[in-house]
Amino acid sequence: MRAVVWRVKSASCTVEGRTTGKIDNGLMVFLGVGQEDSQKDAEILAKKIAFMRIFCDENGKKNLSVLDVDGRALVISNFTLYADCTHGRRPNYMFAGAPDIANELYEYFCKCLENNGIPDIQKGVFGAAMTLDPICDGPVTIILDSKDFM
Repeated sequence: MRAVVWRVKSASCTVEGRTTGKIDNGLMVFLGVGQEDSQKDAEILAKKIAFMRIFCDENGKKNLSVLDVDGRALVISNFTLYADCTHGRRPNYMFAGAPDIANELYEYFCKCLENNGIPDIQKGVFGAAMTLDPICDGPVTIILDSKDFM
């Protein structure tokens, strides 16, 4: 399971003119589910993200987690995180998880974030064309792969 985590001042997701998720201070998480991912991957990645210290304390040091700053999370499904660009010009997505299993793990990951203390998880719409409106903070961008923590 792969995630790109942005620290944001605010972020929203719109699908067909309807806002599906909106947060102020917190994290915007792009989540890709791979073919070999399981609930264990979701649990590990959610815990890592919830407790990752990427918010600044009163001294400007990155010592605080999203939990410490009472932040929220907007989670966007993104199978393109499994793009293989090693051959040719068109990315190959053969390592991305099948949609039904990927959606189930996406929902489970969101529940795991909530179980780790992040209240009110906002979401995009799995498989939909989404318009995103983030206001990045920093910028702080972290790339994570659950396999690195197993």
